[in-house]
Amino acid sequence: MSRKALSPPPPEPTVVWDAQGTPRSPRFGDIYRSQGLDGLGGLAQSRHVFLQGCGLLGPQARWQHRPHWTVLETGFGLGLNFLATWAAWRADPHRSRLLHFMSVEAFPVTAQDVLRSAAPWPELRPLAQSLAERWWGLVEGVHRLRLDDGQVLLTLGIGPAARRLPELSGQADSVFLDGFSPDVNPELWSPSLLSQVAEHCRPGTQLSTWCVTRSVREALQHVGFDVERVSGLAPKRHALKACFQPTRQAGSLPNPRHAAAPGLRAPQSPRCAVIGAGLAGSAVAHALAQRGWTVEVFEAGPSACSGASSLPAGLCAPHVSQDDSWLSRLTRAGVRATTDQVQRLLQAGQDYGATGVLERRSSRKTRKARLPDHWPLNAQAWSREATEAECAQTFATTPLPEDEARPLWHASGLWLKPARLVEAQLNHPGIRLHLQAAVRGIRHDKQSSGWQLQLDERLSAPFEHVIVCAGPSSRHLLEAVLPTDRVPILTPVRGQLSWGRVDAALQAVLPASPVNGDGSFLGSVPDPEGTLWMAGSTFDRQRQSAVWDSQDHVENLTRLQDLLPDVAAHLMPQLADGTVNAWASVRCTTPDRLPRVGSPLPDALPGLHLLTGLGARGLSLSVLCGEWLAARLCHEPSPLEPELSARLEADRL
Repeated sequence: MSRKALSPPPPEPTVVWDAQGTPRSPRFGDIYRSQGLDGLGGLAQSRHVFLQGCGLLGPQARWQHRPHWTVLETGFGLGLNFLATWAAWRADPHRSRLLHFMSVEAFPVTAQDVLRSAAPWPELRPLAQSLAERWWGLVEGVHRLRLDDGQVLLTLGIGPAARRLPELSGQADSVFLDGFSPDVNPELWSPSLLSQVAEHCRPGTQLSTWCVTRSVREALQHVGFDVERVSGLAPKRHALKACFQPTRQAGSLPNPRHAAAPGLRAPQSPRCAVIGAGLAGSAVAHALAQRGWTVEVFEAGPSACSGASSLPAGLCAPHVSQDDSWLSRLTRAGVRATTDQVQRLLQAGQDYGATGVLERRSSRKTRKARLPDHWPLNAQAWSREATEAECAQTFATTPLPEDEARPLWHASGLWLKPARLVEAQLNHPGIRLHLQAAVRGIRHDKQSSGWQLQLDERLSAPFEHVIVCAGPSSRHLLEAVLPTDRVPILTPVRGQLSWGRVDAALQAVLPASPVNGDGSFLGSVPDPEGTLWMAGSTFDRQRQSAVWDSQDHVENLTRLQDLLPDVAAHLMPQLADGTVNAWASVRCTTPDRLPRVGSPLPDALPGLHLLTGLGARGLSLSVLCGEWLAARLCHEPSPLEPELSARLEADRL
């Protein structure tokens, strides 16, 4: 049998477009929407059925003057409802500070389909373009896409709705029931799924849908909705409006989701202290300032980024495992969060580069670095095996050993200057930075129920919240306020880097992209006086001093010889005589090598939080952790599914 006969058939397209420009689903035999040029279908339907049905249009739109508003949708499709909601939110001068839009989708379309769907409406085109730029790597799971300067947060659950809805957190203010007809897609309208929708609602949550089928109305009433059939927009005669008003039946247990949303009672502008102005501290400070908080950051050093975050440049790339483990999924979420942040705040080509990263896999790491079985095609936006041409560009004169696994190509990887990200995150009107302000201790002020910082001989005014992001020093600060068995174990870990300027001879052997493995190498980091190379960084638990040692160059050279022999041979004279530049600092890690985020003792010490233990993954996880903690403090939807959130919890160990 020929190779061609063994090849799998091409995948069925998710969307086909007919001659009239109407998008159809061959899988369900139904249309996504009418073409809309007559003004009756498409966008007009979205506005009439969903936005007007949930009270989100007009001078008294329900999201006005709110810190955040959350919409839950049961079928993202081509994204028309999302784009219509985003456009209406932008047009309202009194809109909520943030717009959360949570949706599930079992069969995501392509970015080109998103653009084509929005093309008939000029007001939606720039929004669709912004969405399409972030519409990549949507493998099964939960993805957070940040839009409109981080004020619009789209949380997508990719996969079957019944599996993904429980993984979305937070209470919805509005619900859009959308999807293909119950006749062709009954699972999306089943009583069990509508019960899951109700789990995300609170008293007063409004729901709208075009579907008025009796079975759907009865199922909504059964889970606590008051249902009303209203006029539709031609060609549909009716639509449905509903309001969640659960009644507690005798003997039933109250559902905690049905309580009034805590975010509605929270103060509009809480005061918060952040201890540490590195990647972790700046990330959470920025996330809270974006939500209207007043944040004061206290840094012991003479400048921000004085500690381990002072690394001249580093790599940000996802972890890969054959079973697509929680660590792999967590780092993918982290890389996406970091990518969105740097694209919004930094200058491409100067502060960061979305170059991709090549990962060389030694024989002892081959098992850990294998791609998951049946890795879907859209996952190649994250990682794939490198091609022969890509290997040849990187290992030009010293080919890979025959028994070595082919390298991985992380298309989503990037290099980044941490100091630039820290500076940009702290450059927010809601943040005040205190330099050379060493915090000697923290204490709980029982009179105000707040937290005070010991600054030299004085105490600060009370803060409602304090977040400890002090790296290895975090443990010392926590020992005075936490029981001994609740003080986190934080292990100091030393990192080191060798770096210098790229000359003409080195340019000839530089790899086409950054390379990592046992160590890493960046060969094209821009600098005002030229281009820099950087080699390192080690993970040394034995030494806890940030003082540079002559042995450090030797260790970096040894790793570089295994990683890129041609580059190491060229740099050997400089590294051996110590004439190149050096960097060293001390990070900290936890026993399971994951950050500890949130409250270490939530019931006894409310307002005390951690964001520490990032270890060597600060560039990959700090932005995500900052967003995760800010969402927790503001009672917003989480950017992570529960299984991954549990891996970050400060009190997990």
